[in-house]
Amino acid sequence: MSEKDIKPPSSGEQDLLTLHNDDLLKLFEDLPFRQKVQKVLRGLRAPRDSGDYKYARLQILRLWAPFTAVVIPALAVIGLLVFSTVAPEYERAVDVTIVEPEPLDKLEDIKELEQLEPPEVTDIAPDMPLSDVSTPDVAAPQVAGPFSPQPAAFDSVAIVKSPVILKGIYGSRSPGSRGSALKAYGAPPGTEAAVLLALRWLKKYQDPSGKWVSGCGGGPSGYFPSSPAMTGLALLTFLAHGETPASEEFGPTVEKAIKWLINNQSPNGHFDNEADENEYSHPIATYALCEAYAITKIPMIKEAANKAVEVIIKGQNPQNKLWNYSFDPSKYMRDKGKERNDISFSGWCIQALKAASLAGLDTPGLKDAMRKALEGLKLNYRPVGEAGGFCYTTGPDEYPGPLTGVGVLCMQLLGAAKDEKTKMGLKLLEQATCDWEKPWSTNPIYNWYYTTQAKFHAGGATWSSWNKQFAVQLMKNQIIVPKAIEDPQGRLVDIGYWKAAAPGDPAKKVPGEHCQSYVYNTTLCALTLQVYYRYLPTYKPPQDAELEVTFEDKEKDIDIRVR
Repeated sequence: MSEKDIKPPSSGEQDLLTLHNDDLLKLFEDLPFRQKVQKVLRGLRAPRDSGDYKYARLQILRLWAPFTAVVIPALAVIGLLVFSTVAPEYERAVDVTIVEPEPLDKLEDIKELEQLEPPEVTDIAPDMPLSDVSTPDVAAPQVAGPFSPQPAAFDSVAIVKSPVILKGIYGSRSPGSRGSALKAYGAPPGTEAAVLLALRWLKKYQDPSGKWVSGCGGGPSGYFPSSPAMTGLALLTFLAHGETPASEEFGPTVEKAIKWLINNQSPNGHFDNEADENEYSHPIATYALCEAYAITKIPMIKEAANKAVEVIIKGQNPQNKLWNYSFDPSKYMRDKGKERNDISFSGWCIQALKAASLAGLDTPGLKDAMRKALEGLKLNYRPVGEAGGFCYTTGPDEYPGPLTGVGVLCMQLLGAAKDEKTKMGLKLLEQATCDWEKPWSTNPIYNWYYTTQAKFHAGGATWSSWNKQFAVQLMKNQIIVPKAIEDPQGRLVDIGYWKAAAPGDPAKKVPGEHCQSYVYNTTLCALTLQVYYRYLPTYKPPQDAELEVTFEDKEKDIDIRVR
């Protein structure tokens, strides 16, 4: 091959030869910025297959990579921030159609846990029908005064949590049902307000330990002077209003009272009367504990209540089948050792036994004691003309009088509401009056407490006539102390209490032998005003009572969480 046959290399081949012949690192040599830019611009104008073009392209890639890695993400972040502040909010309209819910069939036979189910009412004389109860034809009044609210959780005297439903025999004590019952049974306006005044008075004068003493609030010692009796009566008054340790306004008051009774019960179950030999305090304290257990289901209350009920059962007269002032049969004997039926003392014992039965206590001999008590009541009955009544004792010289109310109520509680002796007793009670200045007896507040309940359970004209008297008299004679205590909202509110009604000559207004303490008077007056909702009429089972009386919220129970 001659030199003529050899073609000169093209510009691209010349660049490749240059790349082979020169050090490749020269492509990356650090030139001044101006020369580097000029060389890149010149290379971009060179042919695409030339070395200058490739050099320019390589330099651009070297400079562009870090730029894109840093600048572009930064620009993206800035853009997002800008768009987030100026992006418009879009509204979207959605068509909604309201559909009326289809009525559901009422669920039946829903069973709660066995240990939490409220006890069923069991009358001890099932062969004796309950008395008819009719709602009085009285115009429904407006109920004055606020109600105490019911929150859900609290720290109580028990250890374990369990849900408790306040229903059945105690269901009318809830706030809504109280108003319905007041209306259904013709309570005058202001009845509930008077009760609330009394509860606040009792709260103010409760001892820090949880008890009440007979002379607190400035009152005299009076009748039933012992602390267990006063504490039991006060606790019954709060429980009758549906107050429990869960209540917002009165919860701590109720809890302290329950704890005090439990802590001051003797190991043998007795509640000692500090001021007298008689044991009036024991059945009253027992009554309160039984109701407290029925409403709260706190286990430690059940234990204390069972022990107390056992004392009553063992102290029952073996032959005459009621009770004397003491549970020791050897005490308080009369007529050469014969057993003495004291109907006043026995009244509290029977109320305690009935409360134990309603609470579902399993005290041995409970039902048998109630059956015997019914027989014992009849031993105290005496005919009086076309009527009849119950005597203070079974003595031969006893004559039926104001204590007939005790006998009639106890007959009703024990399932003998239609017994002829009960009817005759109610007939005798027609002569009873409720006049604060001219009372029917020397111990009027005590007798009004029983007479009111007996007539309420009888219903009909008997109740309608009495209802027009007693509530107005009690409200009229309540002593109100303005702005004496704070309510849950921190506002100063009024409190109220009762002194003894004036027996004897009203002109002199000299109290007689039964000038009871303010605590005694206030609790019994408040309990009397609470008759409208304290129990269902004649202790009828809920399913029977609902056939005659319809409450607006009869199916709304109180759900209490006990810890």
